[in-house]
Amino acid sequence: MASAEPPKVPVYSVNDLKSTTDDALAPYLGTLPQPYTFAQDHAKTNVRFLLGYSAVAIAAFTFYADRKLGWEATRSPWILAAVGTYFVLNSLLTYWIWAVEAGEVFRGKRKSGESISLRSSVKKHSPLYKLRVQYQSATGKTLQEKEIQAPFTTWFSGNGVFHPGPLRAWLASEIEVLRLAAKEVEKKTGGVGGLVGVSEEDSNGSSKVRRRG
Repeated sequence: MASAEPPKVPVYSVNDLKSTTDDALAPYLGTLPQPYTFAQDHAKTNVRFLLGYSAVAIAAFTFYADRKLGWEATRSPWILAAVGTYFVLNSLLTYWIWAVEAGEVFRGKRKSGESISLRSSVKKHSPLYKLRVQYQSATGKTLQEKEIQAPFTTWFSGNGVFHPGPLRAWLASEIEVLRLAAKEVEKKTGGVGGLVGVSEEDSNGSSKVRRRG
């Protein structure tokens, strides 16, 4: 069976570059060797979905009432209450996204109780991917907290192809628990897992491979 082609995104779309990078975090952290595997916590995401879908359901209901029952029906107390609830839910959703999640793209916990939170951000027209890392013990003590950044070109080739290996290598070089996990991978693979090939196009249009350890 042929292997799936790596993701490819427009190189000038910062949002697409960020989204693709964000989406690669959970598969990485969730497949680390034990005891470093992080089980993703979906609690905040579930609340966001609940608020969002509830607001959409109310909007769909009021639209149906307007189309099927006529204008007079939409002035009834229960329709007005539904509209009010819709605006309340939207306000809560906005607050939740900006104040509670606050850019968080991954939250997970190890079996031993340590938890990690990753919040990503970018600036318009900037090639830098910023990540705020908070790693805590099972008792809530902060073990590592820092903000790291790197250009998207570290893990995206010139034609927009995403290469997860260099992203993982960068994370492991900056985050202590991931560095320990990377060492564990090297033990199990004899160091082969630490080499990542990234195809790049040179000035003549031919490709070459860049090795990252």
